[in-house]
Amino acid sequence: MAEAKTFIGLPRGTLDRLSDQRIVVLGASEASPYALGTASHSAQAPQVLREASAEFAASLGQFDFDLDETLFPNRDEWRGMVDCGDVPTSAFESKANRERIETAVRQVLSAGAIPVMLGGDDSVPIPMLQAYEGHGPLTILQIDAHVDWGDVILGNPLGYGSTMRRAAELPWVTGMVQVGIRGLGSGGSWQHDDARAWGSKLVTSYALHARGFEEALASVPDGGRCFISIDVDGLDPAVLPAVAMPTPGGLTYEDVVGLMRAAARKASIVGLALVEYVPDRDDRHRLSALTAARIAAVAMGLIAAAQEA
Repeated sequence: MAEAKTFIGLPRGTLDRLSDQRIVVLGASEASPYALGTASHSAQAPQVLREASAEFAASLGQFDFDLDETLFPNRDEWRGMVDCGDVPTSAFESKANRERIETAVRQVLSAGAIPVMLGGDDSVPIPMLQAYEGHGPLTILQIDAHVDWGDVILGNPLGYGSTMRRAAELPWVTGMVQVGIRGLGSGGSWQHDDARAWGSKLVTSYALHARGFEEALASVPDGGRCFISIDVDGLDPAVLPAVAMPTPGGLTYEDVVGLMRAAARKASIVGLALVEYVPDRDDRHRLSALTAARIAAVAMGLIAAAQEA
């Protein structure tokens, strides 16, 4: 059997042997499913995103206009990046999934590295953010079509519709900017009211396009610590249609890159969760996976550049 690919061809690493690594890629298929025993709609996403990244991995020694630099000017050095594979998860083991994800991210943070998580559904960021205890304060930049401030949905308070409500309950999460909201699917107005009352800044895709990146990120503290959570349904389905809840309108690829670059100018990006890509809905060329993988690679380049500045 052929060995599984790593993301953008990175060297393989192991969580118990991190030393000089500065950026660690992980995958996680699910955390807290709504239907116990039913695999996440994004269960195969980490594997497919790694495979899609091979489409451009060989070109990462070329100048990258999305980064305004070359990601790997020396491929032998890899800028301290490794891929530590997937956190073992099961659709039957919600509590164990969360514990394993949290433990893995804690190991990365304890080694002084920054985790980049390839999801998986949007319940994965909940245990990921729980691992940041002692590594705050955090401002979350969420890109998503939905606010995810549900409380208990189908008996589950930790599913993908409650992500930002649960994040807001963590003492080390002190700010939140939610960009790309539009259309239907964000629940009743009480969810939006609760988000605003807590202090989250809701930026619709209309507002982003009208006012720009800097105004959208005005509440991100200068020099602060910013965790980026990207539900890829925040992108226009004309750009990335392979999602569970496609919503017309939204962000372009360039919008997402522009937001991340603006965030990197203001703050330190201390983690990334890229979630909700649905392989079964992609085309035969996996163009949605390619787009999502490029977003993750650009984020890694921005993190590396800041570390080396």
